[in-house]
Amino acid sequence: MLCAVIMAGGKGTRFWPLSTEDKPKQFLKLLGDQTMLQMTVKRLLPLIPLERIFIVTGKQYIALVRKELPELKEENIIVEPMGRNTAPCVALSAFYINNIYENSTLLVVPSDHLIQEEVSFRNIIKAANHFVAKKQEAIVTIGITPTRPETGYGYIKFKSDSEKFEESEIRPVSRFVEKPNKEKAKKYLQNGNYLWNSGMLISKADNVLKLTSKYLENTYEILKEVAAEKDNYDTVLEEKYKEVDNISLDFGILEKAKNIYVMPGSFGWDDVGSWNAMERYSDRDENNNISIGNIRLIDGKNNIIIGNNKPIVVCGLEDIFFVESDEVILVGKKDQMNNIVEIRKHMDLQ
Repeated sequence: MLCAVIMAGGKGTRFWPLSTEDKPKQFLKLLGDQTMLQMTVKRLLPLIPLERIFIVTGKQYIALVRKELPELKEENIIVEPMGRNTAPCVALSAFYINNIYENSTLLVVPSDHLIQEEVSFRNIIKAANHFVAKKQEAIVTIGITPTRPETGYGYIKFKSDSEKFEESEIRPVSRFVEKPNKEKAKKYLQNGNYLWNSGMLISKADNVLKLTSKYLENTYEILKEVAAEKDNYDTVLEEKYKEVDNISLDFGILEKAKNIYVMPGSFGWDDVGSWNAMERYSDRDENNNISIGNIRLIDGKNNIIIGNNKPIVVCGLEDIFFVESDEVILVGKKDQMNNIVEIRKHMDLQ
């Protein structure tokens, strides 16, 4: 029984000032008329029915999830009392879903990715699901064939031996690599045995729990106690969750475990983690301007202008970045877009 776990608890700090702690980027319409979360659910529905799609998020975002997905059942929202990174998030989801669907298989995906070729994406998910059904101790990650020396993504290095499984290729994972500098990213691209780490994976829920017990025993025991609660689940979760290990799934489990595989994919993927990523996929006018809102551009080139309510007129400017939110207007040169987190800190100092 394939179930989806959509991780929707991130704060999207690199999309400030539109993305805020109250309404992070997964609840924003960054690339069309649907929010990132809605786009994620929509691309899964031809493969997984809504009753087997679960959203794991912070308690402060429950109302936003309900608003974005009104047809989703309340019990399909898995609540984290606080953010404790991806390892406890996935383990919590495995316990929760296994109580509903015994012997389930989990497809774990972030809520804020762009996937342009959705049929190809779903075909790889189908193949990975079938592989896990045959090899139940396996975890299959989805790696993206790199197209540039990207420094904003983690990488997966795979071993030379591979096999064909259905219409997809599958390779054993050698190691996971953190975000590299530019020189290392160029080498990874040239070597040809590195893939971008998409953060997506498929595994049997029982296998996730087995590996959590082995490598993160503290987290496993706490969440096992929580999962056993019938009458006071929410209260016990609130009390105990702060005690789980604050660690990523990659560091906590995947880098240590055996039977970790990767399926390479080329389906127009991007994690849309920054304004630069949005720039790659937004429509432009004849002067290479991206404008969203009530915008009038006069003799402007290579600008990004995002308005809120008021009309905005931009005259004779090039290579600027203008974003208006309910609380802040941010203006700067486009080459400063990668420094959003540092720029945001100046607001915190006021």
